[in-house]
Amino acid sequence: MNLENTQVQMRKGILEFCILNIISRGEIYASDMLEELTSAKIIVVEGTLYPLLTRLRKAGLLEYKWVESNSGPPRKYYTITATGTDFLNNLKATWLELVESTTQIISKNNS
Repeated sequence: MNLENTQVQMRKGILEFCILNIISRGEIYASDMLEELTSAKIIVVEGTLYPLLTRLRKAGLLEYKWVESNSGPPRKYYTITATGTDFLNNLKATWLELVESTTQIISKNNS
């Protein structure tokens, strides 16, 4: 098995959760999301992010608006919807359960 492939798959598995968390803090531009994800070592490229944002929008979890820019073309800013907030809250509960379960399993290896 390839360690790097497994690590990439683990990061991809939480990508939607991370994106919804970022957007839930307030209106955000896609390149700012990319920057935050990259700085958190969740490697993602535009070719992955934009289709995911489109899928989340079509699912009713987020929406966007165009904002004119003084330094170029208009920018698309994303916000989370009420449905998205509910979805995110359920994901957070699942995440916390997974962290607790995983920690319990990992800690037995170290005892």
